[in-house]
Amino acid sequence: MEKNYWWYITISENNGAIDILHSLADITESIGTELQEFLQDRDHLRMYYRSDKDLSYWKGLLLDAMKEFQSVKIEDFGKIENQPWNVQAEDAFPPLLVGKELVVLAPWHKGKEPKNKLPLYINPGSAFGTGYHESTQIALELLETNIKQNAILADIGTGSGILTICALKKGAIRAFARDIDPMVIEEVHKNLMLNDLDLAKINLATGDLLKDFKHKVDILTANILIGPLSSMLSDVPSILNEDGVAIFSGMLEREKPLFLEALKQVDMQPIKELVKGEWWGVSAKAKA
Repeated sequence: MEKNYWWYITISENNGAIDILHSLADITESIGTELQEFLQDRDHLRMYYRSDKDLSYWKGLLLDAMKEFQSVKIEDFGKIENQPWNVQAEDAFPPLLVGKELVVLAPWHKGKEPKNKLPLYINPGSAFGTGYHESTQIALELLETNIKQNAILADIGTGSGILTICALKKGAIRAFARDIDPMVIEEVHKNLMLNDLDLAKINLATGDLLKDFKHKVDILTANILIGPLSSMLSDVPSILNEDGVAIFSGMLEREKPLFLEALKQVDMQPIKELVKGEWWGVSAKAKA
């Protein structure tokens, strides 16, 4: 039976860095937000979460993400009755141009695609990786640069499925999309259908990073956090075909030296780096 309420957690920040609050909402898979600027000298963001998991789960996820942002604090939290977030969210997700030819569109913008752009339709409330976050835009731009016709993709921590969708629309012939959260699978499937993709080309499953991953791929994408990225790194070279490329995003720019050193330790070399806001990503190859 569907639960008729949502959880909410309100966080605040006093340095005018509203993008940090929105980043925390995205990282913790919030399904909707409300911003109050300069309330009692702090910016407040109320974030809403699904009720299929306990509030303690969402608070734990948030507290873990907040370790990177010492200026953020939790103001309050609790339960709220169901509301039509889909209606309220429509104005908050305008078409978003990314890279040279990509445009991220919420489903209600279908039929209004900009000319000469490749549309990626994503339900903004679905999961991490809606395209509106800088780390996802970094991953999309690096993917746009590196994807080739008939490529095979591994999308680790697929979130909304946006990177898989982009790769297939850019000519990939096969995609393995994995996420540790089983709740993500249904949302990814909806986004794949939204983009009219051939589901036979996609292997969509729950999975813990590259554990038990037995396939060889031409390109790997992982838009997650530095912790899981670093823990999976030693397994990456062995699944890449010759000249294969790995794209890593979801890290803060200040974490760049740490991750570049980790790449060096597994004999991988960076190809291209991108920075957006305080977020950083890199494409890399295994050394010959």
